[in-house]
Amino acid sequence: MFTSTTRKAIAATATALIATVTVAACGSGGGGGEPTVSAADQTSQLAAAQGASAEANASGAKLPDGSEPVKLDPSEFTSTIDNPYWPMAVGSKWTYRESDTAGTRETAVVEVTNETKTIANGVEARVIRDTVSEHGVPVEVTDDWYAQDSQGNIWYLGEYVTNYENGKVVDHGGSFEAGVDGAQAGIALPAHPEPGMDYRQEFYKGEAEDRGGVITVGQEQVQVPFGHFDRGVLMTRDLTPTEPKVQELKFYAPGVGPLLSVHLDGAGGRAELVSYEPGR
Repeated sequence: MFTSTTRKAIAATATALIATVTVAACGSGGGGGEPTVSAADQTSQLAAAQGASAEANASGAKLPDGSEPVKLDPSEFTSTIDNPYWPMAVGSKWTYRESDTAGTRETAVVEVTNETKTIANGVEARVIRDTVSEHGVPVEVTDDWYAQDSQGNIWYLGEYVTNYENGKVVDHGGSFEAGVDGAQAGIALPAHPEPGMDYRQEFYKGEAEDRGGVITVGQEQVQVPFGHFDRGVLMTRDLTPTEPKVQELKFYAPGVGPLLSVHLDGAGGRAELVSYEPGR
């Protein structure tokens, strides 16, 4: 769990980072004006998120932590994902602008496909395709596998990664599947995010050991090219035990999903939401 002092320090850092992003977005001519999502819509989406949170909180279920194995009952899962903080209706599409201080400029397009995959542990997962490109040339294409449990938690069940170099496939490094070779499923987003919660996002020993934690709920404002969000914004922090210096803050809006991610390490990479097309 994060201590109160740690949460306050991270929140202060995030506030400064958001201010920087806001200035950059307003000066770019890409969505720095009127919010793309209306205040009324944000209020409605926030109410939905709070309702889902209250219901999930009543269950008192424990989220996975560390390397502990979990036994998942496939009958308790669905490939229809409607967690308000990341609604993955088929056809939904998010486009991000990615950059860092080293000069990297990439585009990431995340699409909810109509495909599903039965994972080795028996759970049927939704296939989410994440395509990263630079000047139109693919850098990485990943099929991520997600499913939602009956309480509303979004589980991450693995990924199939295709890495490119000069537009050509070089390998599939980073791929793993829950239930294969000791790999374990983790939580992408909890149904009821509360400050201080932490959880395993994935576990494949030595390869994928990311952890997540909830820092604040409803205390942040975020400006990205897609619009301005000031209601119910969720801020999380990702850590990678195999790379102790890596830290990433992520911001989510009810009814939309991921808005912004900011690395606090290395070249300080960030990804900003440029457009969002909801599915059906």
